[in-house]
Amino acid sequence: MKADFLASMQKATRLTRSGDLQSAMTALSEALLNKTAAPASKSARRDTFAADVIDVECREVRDTCIEPRVATSAASSKAHSVPSSTSPLPDMSDLAETLRRFGLGDLATTVPTAKTRSRDVKHEDAPGRFLAHRFSNAAGARGYKLYIPKNASAGARPMIVMLHGCTQNPDDFAAGTRMNALAERHGIYVLYPQQEKTANGSGCWNWFEPRDQRRDHGEPAILAGMTREVMAEYRIDPKRVYVAGLSAGGAMAANLAVTYPDLYAAVGVHSGLPYGAAHDMPSAFSAMRRPNGNSASHRIPIAAIVFHGDHDTTVHPDNGVAVVAQAAPARTKDEVVQGEAAPGREYSRRIRRDAQGHAVVEHWVVHGGGHTWFGGSPNGSYTDPLGPDASAEMLRFFLEHPRAK
Repeated sequence: MKADFLASMQKATRLTRSGDLQSAMTALSEALLNKTAAPASKSARRDTFAADVIDVECREVRDTCIEPRVATSAASSKAHSVPSSTSPLPDMSDLAETLRRFGLGDLATTVPTAKTRSRDVKHEDAPGRFLAHRFSNAAGARGYKLYIPKNASAGARPMIVMLHGCTQNPDDFAAGTRMNALAERHGIYVLYPQQEKTANGSGCWNWFEPRDQRRDHGEPAILAGMTREVMAEYRIDPKRVYVAGLSAGGAMAANLAVTYPDLYAAVGVHSGLPYGAAHDMPSAFSAMRRPNGNSASHRIPIAAIVFHGDHDTTVHPDNGVAVVAQAAPARTKDEVVQGEAAPGREYSRRIRRDAQGHAVVEHWVVHGGGHTWFGGSPNGSYTDPLGPDASAEMLRFFLEHPRAK
């Protein structure tokens, strides 16, 4: 095993020196997994990598990410990703740290990290105001940005809460989803909460922590309090407040749908996981690989729209199926539509209806799609411009589902 470990480390070194950082992290992950394959102490297990995680070292502590920066294989990336000159370099902070740990500090200096890389975030044409604020309550504090459309004065308006994925921020997420431009067109407020490094070192929402899966506790209490504060300050229609998110943000959106169904009228889960899928770091990685059935007993009591690529190697597509199962009523009448974005990817859209024939769940499976926001702009990270347009479809679905009371 020691020989295999050294060979893998040498391979990672060669790949790093050649500039192929993503393959280097894959080799490094394999080395660490092989080294720790035998039973180990709890402290030793905390320093291992998941097999398909390229960018994030995960320890069982609060300041750790549960979603990788890039987690597709080289072959999958070539087959299913959309190259973009504006795409950021992957943040290899964890590769650099691990190289130093194994006595390769000189090599670590060649690895780009979050501190060394930079990228201008370009926004689509949206003439409204995009303001920065900060919210705090007994559960904690978070910053946020709020998009206010120019025609906000025209009566009570809907609002969408958008939860970014790991390593993202409100500006990046707004640019990638183009949600501000859509919001301007429809006169909608958009609230972008921001996760803090002190809560999670890679900016991931802690969807897998038990304290962050409960009403009036943890991050759900912060996000719900933030939502209510904006509603109180601006003319927001309380029957048309929605929440959506990508990956870790999508999983947290599902948490909010379960814990605050009286606040949010509908939920959008993009490349995320169902409520209750995990209760700690190990179970979170297990759920990301494939749902374990732990979420089957939970229900999402509000309307839901789900997007997932069937080539997502970061969060298994079956997690989208599990979200739909939580949101679907006991008796459903399904309608399946096959389509293709113009131009873009093919997709299957399953519409689930209640006994009265009302569409309450939509499940979009994007064929050939990876772990990205579909129909997004290359000005933001984790986007696939080939569509279908997830932002437009989510907004359409939301506006069709105001809260009944």
